[in-house]
Amino acid sequence: MSGFLREGLVRQGTDYFTREFGVAPDGAWSAPGRVNVIGEHTDYNDGFAFPIAIDKRTVVAARSRGDRILRVASSAFSGVVESNLDKLNPEDLKGWAAYPLGVAWALVQDAPAGTLTGVDLALSSDVPAGAGLSSSAAVECAVALALNELWKLGLGRQALARIGQLAENRVVGAPTGIMDQSASLLGEPDHGLLLDCQSLQAESVPLGFAAAELGLLVIDTRTSHSHADGGYASRRRSCEDGAKAMGVSSLRALGPEDLPRAAGVLDGETFRRVRHVVTENQRVLDTVAALRAEGPAAVGPFLNASHASMRDDFEISTPELDLAVSAAQAFGALGARMTGGGFGGAAIALVRNSDTPRVKDGIAREFARAGFTAPRVFPVSASAGARREE
Repeated sequence: MSGFLREGLVRQGTDYFTREFGVAPDGAWSAPGRVNVIGEHTDYNDGFAFPIAIDKRTVVAARSRGDRILRVASSAFSGVVESNLDKLNPEDLKGWAAYPLGVAWALVQDAPAGTLTGVDLALSSDVPAGAGLSSSAAVECAVALALNELWKLGLGRQALARIGQLAENRVVGAPTGIMDQSASLLGEPDHGLLLDCQSLQAESVPLGFAAAELGLLVIDTRTSHSHADGGYASRRRSCEDGAKAMGVSSLRALGPEDLPRAAGVLDGETFRRVRHVVTENQRVLDTVAALRAEGPAAVGPFLNASHASMRDDFEISTPELDLAVSAAQAFGALGARMTGGGFGGAAIALVRNSDTPRVKDGIAREFARAGFTAPRVFPVSASAGARREE
């Protein structure tokens, strides 16, 4: 995101706060959405993922209060939601406000009783919601960074990632892993994040897309999804059942060499779920190895293989996502795959910059021919993680 556009979003956020609450904020913090280059549904299986923070962000403007009241507003919704630090209860937090208030609840759990003051929060964002770009983690991480500073908690970024995950799991009710929050907090410009979700170790890996004249296109199919629905949870249960049947604590303990034994132990559906996770973990490692040894163009085939695995083994794709991928491939993408939790959302395509217009036009034509809603296709670049803006 250019400095001008970023400053515009920050100014929009601070002006919105002032209009809603009648006073200037103490500061503004932002956090990016993310694109997962590869490594889908591996994070809650203690596996590997390779996301980037993207140049679309959520801004939270905030101001400390002298009481115990929390007030949250969002430019995407009408009204102000009010709660009390002494009465935060996961079961009572609903709708869009569950994300920022869930973060507050998670932070309060380890804070000495009565030591924290209320806060006013106002959210603005240009991360598309429901598109698989983790707009929820952008909210959680921006709020976590702001409250960590205002409340002087002194938590590090990995601890804040766990706070965001706890809020999403316990308050929102989405059984997600820690990959989204880690990418939003730890991202760097022109770098991907090789994340070991078992140890929580994160390694920043240079992408080199600009030097290779390559870019990532997001193809938002405009078919919204929700991690809190049953499809995501059922896939997680299948993974847990498969690990238990194989006698391991998580699917991270299995490698491709274990799949023949798994085929004899597991029922057909559970085996397919396990095979996706096991092979996807290997694809993450192979992708990073190819990136380092051969450069970014070598990543394409792994993206294609990842999508096939999610479509056929994990069964989380949709006709719109499959068409986005096949059209991108047909019109010149080096590789393409759905990204995010599935059941809707977005795909990504790795393209040569010179081929971008042809790929975009081809995707639009194929969607029109199929009678689908016109997708939003736009480039993203690897961006900085969450930060204080002013």
